[in-house]
Amino acid sequence: MSNIHPTAIIEDGAKISSDAIIGAYTFISKDAKIAEGVKICQGAQIHGNTDIGKETVVFQNAAIGSIPQDLKFRGGDVKLIIGKNNTIREFAFFNPGTEDDRGETIIGDNNLFMAYTHVAHDCIIGDNNIFANNVALAGHAVIGSHVVIGGHTPVHQFVHIGDYAMIGGASAVTQDIPPFCLAEGNRAVVKSLNLVGIRRKFEKIDTEALISAYKILFRSSEGIKNSAKSLIADSDNEKVKQLCEFIMTTKRGVPYERK
Repeated sequence: MSNIHPTAIIEDGAKISSDAIIGAYTFISKDAKIAEGVKICQGAQIHGNTDIGKETVVFQNAAIGSIPQDLKFRGGDVKLIIGKNNTIREFAFFNPGTEDDRGETIIGDNNLFMAYTHVAHDCIIGDNNIFANNVALAGHAVIGSHVVIGGHTPVHQFVHIGDYAMIGGASAVTQDIPPFCLAEGNRAVVKSLNLVGIRRKFEKIDTEALISAYKILFRSSEGIKNSAKSLIADSDNEKVKQLCEFIMTTKRGVPYERK
């Protein structure tokens, strides 16, 4: 194929679309599947059972699908699934799942992973997210959709970050961050709603409902889970219900400044 550089190393069995572009000095494993319109740039490595969706671009020297940094890992039928139209910048490092969990790391569509980002084993990532330089997701993290995480931010294993949340740069996220919220600090705590993000995306009625709900949830003396339980019964706004359900089901707790 004329769009595969002659210096690329491609193991027998790899499934590569006829219009994919494979750059110089790349490596593609025998179990990899490369979809239409994908571009693998110079020096990038695609290891293991890795599926890369349409129009995704993997930049120079990224290591995608190599085995987890987990001392318990003993191999097995594990996989990394990457959706369509993702941008994976230089020196990013993504792992597949482990047999101790679901066996898959799953990444959605239209995400931007800037240079040196790390996605560990068994993570689940939604769509339309932005991960700035050196964001590091530990194992089993769950990230929703339309999330922005600032540079040099580590996310603890098993942490869940909800839709439309924003995390400030150089934070350290050790507990769950609800949807629509802005968190920052080391350790990161919820500071406010992500007002810029939700005003760009939602109707005024939803924004106002979330502002009202935030005041009840985070400033009440009743406690955040009790407030969420009461609010979900009283509100008919779907965004408010989503926020409250997240708070009621969190396993790691929600960090916030008690005023």
